[in-house]
Amino acid sequence: MAIEKVKEYFASLGMADRVMEFEVSSATVELAALAVHCEPCRIAKTLSFMVNGKAILIVTAGDARIDNPKYKARFGTKAKMLSPEEAETLVGHAVGGVCPFAVNEGVAVYLDESLKRFETIFPACGSDNSAIELTIPELEKYSAFTSWVDVCKGWNE
Repeated sequence: MAIEKVKEYFASLGMADRVMEFEVSSATVELAALAVHCEPCRIAKTLSFMVNGKAILIVTAGDARIDNPKYKARFGTKAKMLSPEEAETLVGHAVGGVCPFAVNEGVAVYLDESLKRFETIFPACGSDNSAIELTIPELEKYSAFTSWVDVCKGWNE
């Protein structure tokens, strides 16, 4: 199970105690915000896409939406989200728990600019009832971070 892979990963960093598991679902931004008691915008949602035959992840703020023209300008292709089956197979995490930690080899992780306005954010940890609170530098350090991107809208309007 993906949550176990993520917990093992954070245990290897001495951070296993920071992974939170809930009795309730955290599969959506709204449910995650209720579970961790924060504003929905501070939930770091991880979206999975296919680019040139490879899976990529984009971590965005909870109130951000993909801006198709920005996405196409950055990645050279139309935004095509992975199906739930593709996400689980190609990324290693099921939809509802997709996160940028302990992902399959070759999966690039991009962090969207919408996250930079927060001191800490809450990404999932591989299941639909988990999260971890991280600073932005920690998110860069512990995710399979590739680079920062600016591909979202709705959060700064």
